[in-house]
Amino acid sequence: MKKAVLLLFLLSLVTSCEVTETLRINPDSTGTMEYDSHRNENSYMQIAKEEYSKETIFQDTTYVFDEYINKYNANFIKYTPKEQELFSRFKNVKVHMIKSAFDKEYRTTISQNFKKVEDIADLTKTQDYVDDIRHNYALTAEEHYYNIRYTLNGHQFNRIVTITNEAVFKTEKEKMDSYKTKLANFNLVQTYVMKYHFPRKIKSVSNHNAIISPDKKSLELKFSIVDFLQNPTSTNLEVVFE
Repeated sequence: MKKAVLLLFLLSLVTSCEVTETLRINPDSTGTMEYDSHRNENSYMQIAKEEYSKETIFQDTTYVFDEYINKYNANFIKYTPKEQELFSRFKNVKVHMIKSAFDKEYRTTISQNFKKVEDIADLTKTQDYVDDIRHNYALTAEEHYYNIRYTLNGHQFNRIVTITNEAVFKTEKEKMDSYKTKLANFNLVQTYVMKYHFPRKIKSVSNHNAIISPDKKSLELKFSIVDFLQNPTSTNLEVVFE
């Protein structure tokens, strides 16, 4: 059942979603990370067709990850120490979901305050991990195939994406190829935008498509969600400061 739900979410993400990943780092290396995804209505309308007008849902939910650890602690303590440590990285992650058929707003905002860049969790997995704790799912059943982490060391910042499951990665690449073929005739918005703000001026960026602000303290990089899912490591980023 969970795989079917994840597949449906993935298809929705690929066909009609816009994602913005916003990072703000303060001079003392603390900061905030926000992962915002919302449904592009024009894109979704093309896919849903007559079903688009039949939506009736309204949901407005806010929670902090730690609430689920406490509420379902009987499940949480069944996980291995290593798995508990992984979940604990998400403790202060906040999630706000709104689904409004009337306003046609479908948005999920996941955010985290951090004391150092290395503390940032892979926010893309937040809702999956909440479901794991809530329903006592085994982490070994997850079909995640990449991991995102961040580092800040001296004059350099890195966004590091690594492939964690080659078999699942190969399967997902094939799925994306199939989706791209099926959706080729649609005019869809499927963007993933990274907006990073730093306390120091940028000297260089590894991706030549990144746009650096006039004050050299922020950058913006845009790419396709499908391209990201097909090749996550292509979004690796190295930023060197003056």
